[in-house]
Amino acid sequence: MTRLKLALAQMPVIGGQRDENLRCAAQQIADAAQAGAEIILLPEALDCGWCHSSAINDAGTIPHGAACMRLREAAQTHGIYVCAGLIERSGDRLFNSAVLISPEGEVLLHHRKINELAMAHHLYDCGDHLAVAHTPLGTLGLMICADGFAPGQAISRSLGLMGAQIILSPCAWAVPPNHDNAREPYGGLWLDNYGAVAKGFGLWIAGASNVGVITEGEWSGHPCIGCSLVMNPTGEAALRGPYGVGASALLFVDVELNPRPRMSTC
Repeated sequence: MTRLKLALAQMPVIGGQRDENLRCAAQQIADAAQAGAEIILLPEALDCGWCHSSAINDAGTIPHGAACMRLREAAQTHGIYVCAGLIERSGDRLFNSAVLISPEGEVLLHHRKINELAMAHHLYDCGDHLAVAHTPLGTLGLMICADGFAPGQAISRSLGLMGAQIILSPCAWAVPPNHDNAREPYGGLWLDNYGAVAKGFGLWIAGASNVGVITEGEWSGHPCIGCSLVMNPTGEAALRGPYGVGASALLFVDVELNPRPRMSTC
């Protein structure tokens, strides 16, 4: 059985402030490595902010764009696996993408979000493939936010069928401005969708969400509220991050991987 420490960076993401967001991400990577984490999971669209129009000018390529290179350098400097969401430029198209970077600074996985919300289609094209990475720590899969509740949980279940032992998901979880968390606790959607797949395949699923207010798009004014989540292979929550627009936190969970995930019978 492999044991590792996973870090989740529930960090602020400010739309249109790419350099500040990347500075914050680099610090989170350094702090996680210092604390002994082997993997750090960062939020969705952490460079430009989800649905922020600054991506039209600021998004870079993967793996050689400025944002991706900044994360690759941080991973190599601190000897840690880094998973993060970035807005990607590919020709004249933009993608809501994510990368898994090795401790040597190499991009092992490059995923383009498939189940993007309709309100974001004016800005982002959708991806069309999935993959897993076989690493010394185990087999890692990658998805992004709403990929986790694709119809029939098709994306996460496909990663399970491909042998993923941990599915990493950069996220940006938001609520309406008047949301009352005491009356309607956030997170049921993710507990249900992550839990069913984690239990069915005997794997781990981790989602790390940013905090801060969305400032552009149909959800302008909606706060991202953290609540980062890790589900264990029994379908139970191993970690739940704090709720709130200012609930920044660097979270840690100890992960134990079985030699092989068991197949779903669902």
